[in-house]
Amino acid sequence: MSKILNEFKDFAMRGNVLDMAVGVIIGAAFGKIVSSLVDNILMPLIGTVTGGIDFSKLAVTVGDANIGYGLFIQNIIDFIIVAFCIFLLIKGINSFKKKEEEAPAAAPEPSTEEKLLTEIRDLLKNK
Repeated sequence: MSKILNEFKDFAMRGNVLDMAVGVIIGAAFGKIVSSLVDNILMPLIGTVTGGIDFSKLAVTVGDANIGYGLFIQNIIDFIIVAFCIFLLIKGINSFKKKEEEAPAAAPEPSTEEKLLTEIRDLLKNK
């Protein structure tokens, strides 16, 4: 049992797991911002353009069930905005990595032997 706990501790303390945890927390906060944007700005504007429809109140009653498809539409818009932002973020990261890969590596410093051989060669050329 202690072996499993030690393996879990090693796994949990890796840098990637901690980075992922920070990403999840920031993602949750970003999701709230996007939801607020959709609920308070975009959907009222869309409602105005579509003749004053309040999407949050759109629903169909089937028997005793109230199906709120307007909230579903808002959640789809939330998802599209978040997915688009993640797409832009990944696209930016990939272009940054591509530029790093394209940058030529600096020539390594010549070794002492190479420096001496170069001096000898230059001396022989001059004679």
